[in-house]
Amino acid sequence: METKTFYITTPIYYVNANPHLGHAYSTVVCDALARFHKLRGEDVRFLTGTDEHGDKIAKSAAKQGRSPQEFVDEISSHFRNLWPKLDIQNDYFMRTTNPEHVRLVQKFLQKVYDNGDIYFGEFGGHYCTGCERFYTEKELVNGLCPQHLTKPEYIKEKNYFFRMSRYMPWLRQYVLDHPDFVRPDRYRSELLGLIDSGGLEDLCISRPKSRLSWGIELPFDRDYVTYVWFDALLNYITALGWPDGPDYKKYWPGEHLVAKDILKPHGVFWPCMLHSAGLPVYQHLNVHGYWLMRDTKMSKSLGNVVHPERMIELFGSDAFRYFMLAEMHFGSDANFNYDALITRINSDLANDLGNLFSRVLTMTAKYEDSVVPQPRDKTEEDRAITDLCSTALRNFSDLFGNVHFARAIDALWELVRALNKYVDTQAPWALAKEGKTERLKTVLYVLLASMRKVALALWPVMPHAATLMLQQLGEEIKEGEKPNLTIDDEIACFGGLYPGTKVAPSSNIFPRIDTKAMLELLEKESKAEMEKAAAAKKVAEGAADAKKDEAVLPNVTFDQFKACDLRVGTVKVCEKLPKSDRILRLMIDFAEGQPRQILSGLAEFYKPEELVGRQVIAVLNLEPRKIRGAMSNGMVLTAEKDGKLTLIAPSVPMPDGSRIG
Repeated sequence: METKTFYITTPIYYVNANPHLGHAYSTVVCDALARFHKLRGEDVRFLTGTDEHGDKIAKSAAKQGRSPQEFVDEISSHFRNLWPKLDIQNDYFMRTTNPEHVRLVQKFLQKVYDNGDIYFGEFGGHYCTGCERFYTEKELVNGLCPQHLTKPEYIKEKNYFFRMSRYMPWLRQYVLDHPDFVRPDRYRSELLGLIDSGGLEDLCISRPKSRLSWGIELPFDRDYVTYVWFDALLNYITALGWPDGPDYKKYWPGEHLVAKDILKPHGVFWPCMLHSAGLPVYQHLNVHGYWLMRDTKMSKSLGNVVHPERMIELFGSDAFRYFMLAEMHFGSDANFNYDALITRINSDLANDLGNLFSRVLTMTAKYEDSVVPQPRDKTEEDRAITDLCSTALRNFSDLFGNVHFARAIDALWELVRALNKYVDTQAPWALAKEGKTERLKTVLYVLLASMRKVALALWPVMPHAATLMLQQLGEEIKEGEKPNLTIDDEIACFGGLYPGTKVAPSSNIFPRIDTKAMLELLEKESKAEMEKAAAAKKVAEGAADAKKDEAVLPNVTFDQFKACDLRVGTVKVCEKLPKSDRILRLMIDFAEGQPRQILSGLAEFYKPEELVGRQVIAVLNLEPRKIRGAMSNGMVLTAEKDGKLTLIAPSVPMPDGSRIG
């Protein structure tokens, strides 16, 4: 029977900054999936790497007075060096500056060009350096980039375009025909919303060298380099040696794991690129949410960033991995909370799992000289535990394989807690005191055999700790190696631990953490980080203010100003726009007979209920604009300072419809 293959990839990380918690989470999840499929007996390959071309790289390098290559060499090494500290075992590490990747990207571009799906044309668009992409008028929110809420630069130039619009009907039908193509389902719905919005046009896939030279040269025009996403996405197949490499033929199509902010390039650009080139589309796109700190997106400028290396130093890679997989329900956002981290370590790992191993191994040493005993007749209580072993492992396997990591761990912990309760109810110490040695042997065997199954299931989650637990239970496994067991066999059969096996006399894998002392240390470090960020922000603001003072804005005529229909209105309804984290839908009364709908990127700064009943000032005679499938009939006025938007309103209440000017 041919061995099943499994190929998993992280996003290819952009090296304009050092790795953060989001990078660590994505990579840990992929490593856990790779290890899980190895436990299923599959032939697994796991890819990660760094994306090293584009505007932001060139500008970040220039700020430091370095060449782009020197800059990416250093930052890429930070990613590569972090992964072993998290017990991550990737098979490939791709760098998009690798000569072989460059060659194969050019080969792919030529193939798509020869197919007639790349053409030359002139285009004017709003370019956001942060996104490294052009936006159309319809995609902007109040004239701002919907991701960064900054005003893009309008650029008009000749470029090459990928006929992506040609493949929208095909992509829509493909997503409908493959319900698990994008997981969880909420992101499948979001992808269909993007496709149905009508905003997805042909994709500009080049940049003139006169504006940007740091990129892969187009094979059919040496005056242009390719758009960074058209380069980066191809790493998933160039790493396998597309088109003729044995790994490509063996492992593609695989599946990808990304954060929700890059759903569009992976869910739209990439499948269309593959289909244009006549290649099979990947199997699944697994999309996770953001890690937040106190419900706020982590930001270096706010000083609320969690540094993965510091977490490893303080808590160890096993506990850090366990927390990330157990705390975030895959697909949703999650709060990173130090209290929750310490609680999970002390409760789940020290009290539940650690205490189980400590008690049972100590009793086995005391009553059986650290040798697995021969079980005798099983009671109803014993059979309940053996049945639960099978059920818990089956549930764990089904959930973990379908990216429900937190629920999978919960299912396994039902068994861990049941085993602790079984120790208390069966009371091996009492059986020994009463001379019930046959019963004592059976109880200890049931416990040891069940613990072995728990340790095996935890190998994808906590590889180092699981290896130690398996070693303590007599398994011959070396650090860094896969257990010589499969999870399906452990589900099907209980008696895999052989009587006579020598086990460890004790266990102390998960010591408790002094909560008060640790929180004091973390609070001190967080305060220092925030003060450092505030100081850096102050310096940056001073530089920005100086730059603003030098700027001269063009004059407008009085007639041009009078042409703006500025009016006062009262917000009657306010809610988040579906499928958007940043946009609010406001229904505003301007005394026109019925409220007017205006969309605004205010969700980061105001809760919807805060705006109901407030008066605002808006421009009413703007051309209506469609945003995320909804029409916006005007623009509310805001003031911006330090990246924060504040609504402009009359200083005293005014009748709705009052004109400004």
